Amino acid sequence: MTMTPEKAKSTIRRHLTGVVVAARTDKTRQVEVTRVVAHVKYGKRYRLTRRFAAHDESNSYALGDRVVIEACRPYSKTKRWRIVEKLAS
Repeated sequence: MTMTPEKAKSTIRRHLTGVVVAARTDKTRQVEVTRVVAHVKYGKRYRLTRRFAAHDESNSYALGDRVVIEACRPYSKTKRWRIVEKLAS
């Protein structure tokens, strides 16, 4: 099976929604993503929080902004996400 150029470019990327919690470094924002999961055996729901280093080319996102991040190529040792858009608060 051969892939056409159109199919090779249409990759589905992972998107997550989170809040910018740190903006200390140039072109990088720390985005905190919280999700609710249920315990396998007992069914109790609990929150899991994880921080991602996301690329922000123009330094346009500030603390507290709700943003959508997208998986992308590695920008550095820790950055594998980029900020796609800002959501209304």
